[in-house]
Amino acid sequence: MIPRVSILLPVWNAGETLTAALRSIERQRESRWECVIVDDGSTDASAPIAAGFAKRDPRFRLLSRAHEGLVAALNAGAAECRAPLVARMDADDWMHRDRLALQCDSLDRHPELDAAGTFVRSFPRRQLEGGARRYEAWLRSLETPHAIWRDRFVECGIAHPTWLIRRSRLAELAYRDCGWPEDYDLLLRLLARGPCVGVVPRRLLGWRHAEHRTSRRDGRYALDRFTACRAHFLSRDFLGQARAYVLWGHGPTARGLRRALESLGHDPAAIVEVHPRRLGQLIRGTPVVPPAALSADADLRVLPLIAAVSGAEPRARIRADLEARGYRDGLDFVCAA
Repeated sequence: MIPRVSILLPVWNAGETLTAALRSIERQRESRWECVIVDDGSTDASAPIAAGFAKRDPRFRLLSRAHEGLVAALNAGAAECRAPLVARMDADDWMHRDRLALQCDSLDRHPELDAAGTFVRSFPRRQLEGGARRYEAWLRSLETPHAIWRDRFVECGIAHPTWLIRRSRLAELAYRDCGWPEDYDLLLRLLARGPCVGVVPRRLLGWRHAEHRTSRRDGRYALDRFTACRAHFLSRDFLGQARAYVLWGHGPTARGLRRALESLGHDPAAIVEVHPRRLGQLIRGTPVVPPAALSADADLRVLPLIAAVSGAEPRARIRADLEARGYRDGLDFVCAA
């Protein structure tokens, strides 16, 4: 019998947390699942723990492999998934008992969507730094497919362990190792066709933040690699054939993005700033102009605009200003951070 949903769970030396993760799967209200556990050459007790669950419950399936890394493990496991929907899960997290039921129902109701995530509850709370808390809050602000698509160049708008994706789309695109985060890469490829990723606006996953997480120790998740990923997709899907663009802001975020885009053949025609001392100056040969120039200068108005400013409040003010000038969010301009 084909299950309703396949759970794709890569494991590498997660013996301390795997049992809790698998027990949270056992407790799911939606019982028509299979869990493909991909042991990526663990040297601890991960494989025996997974084998024990598989012996008790045939819905758990263990795939043991030599260690090749996360992307290879994900693709190997995805090839073994039989259900039309594939749910991601990490070995150090836990899922709410309603997670699978609510996400599957959501995609059943919305055939136009390729995937859906959920909100998260990060833990342990006392160890969360300010950046992690801000990211969790930002995820909760993205309640619609349009909001996720609109903010696609700000950050990865769906926490990877919460993904539920149609198997056909996952097979078509697959995970890639491009030297930057594989989940952000896949999300941006999905969103290239528009608002096709939704969210169940409930906290249905306990997301562990610990020093051993791949996102903290693997260079592919460093800030400059996120910037390289954004620049690649901005060049391909937003800027396209436009070699010139308008850059709003020139702080650290904007400077890094500008360098990455320059390497791809895109140069700013103007830099929009609000600081009086910068107006009228040149930054690396590029004129600094006030926001009013976007309405007064017809040559600037036709160029795509990238607002590369960190922080939800500054982005909201810039969005309001640009929309008041007739710019369309996600089409004429995007925010990137």
